[in-house]
Amino acid sequence: MKRLFFPFFLLFVLSANLSCLKKTEDNCKPKTPASEASAMNAYCAQNGITPTAHPSGLFYQVLDPGTGATATATSKIFITYTGKLTDGYTFDTQSNPSATGWPLNQLIEGWRVGIPLIKEGGHILLVVPSSMGYGCPGYGAIPPNAILFFDITLVDVQ
Repeated sequence: MKRLFFPFFLLFVLSANLSCLKKTEDNCKPKTPASEASAMNAYCAQNGITPTAHPSGLFYQVLDPGTGATATATSKIFITYTGKLTDGYTFDTQSNPSATGWPLNQLIEGWRVGIPLIKEGGHILLVVPSSMGYGCPGYGAIPPNAILFFDITLVDVQ
């Protein structure tokens, strides 16, 4: 009897744990850019940003359009930037452009759409809806469905 009980007990424990994992995944529902537009507008108003709404749902403000090359999907970009959550928490910053040098097509969608809006030497503010950032899973200190703010200067395009 005990030999039959253990496999059923083990199966029960595994299925209970798997169902808990599934419930956790099910609790996060991806948001659309349209559903976050009012929160993004409020963030812009509170922080003195005069945004332009891109058709993708990205909000941006070009502070300096730049005069050099425009980044394409396959360009390697060198930037300085600060990334914040809408509560003001700075989750990432880079003031040394030589520490970047990333292919644009390997970055979050908000950057793939926003960075080509300026040329080399340009400066842009991006308010990124969660679906164009890290979405439902989040990433590190970035919680699920987080709207992101970036202050980016495009230093070099290769």
